[in-house]
Amino acid sequence: MIRRWPLRIRLTAAFTVMMALVLLGVGIVTVTHTRESLDASISESLEHRLRDLQPIATTAAPALSSGGRDTGEQVLDDAGQIIASSPDVADQPLLTPAELATARRGELVVDHATAGQLDGPVRIAAAPTGADGRIAVAAVTLADRDAAVADLRQELAVGLPLALLAAAVGAYLLAAAALRPVERMRARAATITAAHPTQRLPVPSARDEISRLGTTFNDLLDRLHAAVERERQFVADASHELRTPLSLLTTELELAARRPRTTRELTAALGSALEETERLSRLAQDLLLLARTDQAGPPARPGEPTPVRPVLESVIARYRSTLDEHQVILDCSPELTVRADPGDLDRAVSNLIDNAARHGQPPIIITASPPDTELGVSIRVRDHGSGIAPEFLPHAFDRFTRADDARTGGGTGLGLALVAALARRNGGAATAANHPDGGTTVILTLPAANHPDATIPDAPAAAPG
Repeated sequence: MIRRWPLRIRLTAAFTVMMALVLLGVGIVTVTHTRESLDASISESLEHRLRDLQPIATTAAPALSSGGRDTGEQVLDDAGQIIASSPDVADQPLLTPAELATARRGELVVDHATAGQLDGPVRIAAAPTGADGRIAVAAVTLADRDAAVADLRQELAVGLPLALLAAAVGAYLLAAAALRPVERMRARAATITAAHPTQRLPVPSARDEISRLGTTFNDLLDRLHAAVERERQFVADASHELRTPLSLLTTELELAARRPRTTRELTAALGSALEETERLSRLAQDLLLLARTDQAGPPARPGEPTPVRPVLESVIARYRSTLDEHQVILDCSPELTVRADPGDLDRAVSNLIDNAARHGQPPIIITASPPDTELGVSIRVRDHGSGIAPEFLPHAFDRFTRADDARTGGGTGLGLALVAALARRNGGAATAANHPDGGTTVILTLPAANHPDATIPDAPAAAPG
């Protein structure tokens, strides 16, 4: 039930309970301390009166003063009989026989409920005088003490609840003021929709926890907005890339079915349709691979050791039908090993060679460098073409991005994006740069087998060639 209360009421209730316990403790300590202080003062005053009474009690006819209704004095003989007494305690001895025996041996202080006509309770002090066995007795009422303590209790009983009420009201107002920025952020968050994705939470000027919370949520909204925009752009680009082969495939089939065709015409139409179908299949596989790498995140553990040279030789062998052996040059040590999935390494290098062959000029030089103590193994693929336009270089690994001179080459703009995704999935990174001597160099960096825990940062696209 309490959990359903508003937060400001729960905070106020918790503060009120804590404050009530504190005030109760303060009240108890105050009353106890006041009573003890009054007791000490009364006892000290009573001892002074007893000291003054002792010399008087040794005289033949002690003359005792009348202390009124608050104090009384007696002088008793060794048998406990009254020798002299003030008027208010003249009826009977103030000490019992047992107390009298104790007083003969030394000073005695006791409390009685009543004593003569004094208002009870009464504190009595007695001590021997040293003359004929006489006992000097002084008494003082404790009624004033009890009345003062009772008045203090009554004042605290009225004052502390009022203080508690004022503290509770102050706590409620303070909690409401402290939570007001949170309520403003909540109200603004309720208005953020897909139609207004750029709205952000109001952040208070104070540099406190609420301000940092608002800043953190705004940063989160920025990241979510950027992710949504990327997804929207991805869907739009994918739709655009899929529309062209689908339109061509539809056109080929419609033309083939419009009127009777010869076998040669049907074969040509089916060949063209098959080409577009294969293009659609490759595009779908690329999109699926990108989606999987986005969902997978960083690798949970390093991949298995994979020799680099056999994978590179296998990839180059597939391109021998279109590129002769002088157009692809490999420089890789047989002992070089990385921690990566062999299939991912094969796919990444294939995309790099395909990108170099499509947009660059031979020869294509593939160089695998020994592991660095920080970065790992670097696989460089360089062509000798015109290079990448400087303004396009920072976006070379973005999805569906192609330089102006590559838009007619038939690519989808996913090749380098797939290389970067495969590198990230295996704990590596990919960079690109224009070589000083011409052409483009794309660098695929993967963790070395002897450095499985190496962290490879995402270097900028325009890395040194």
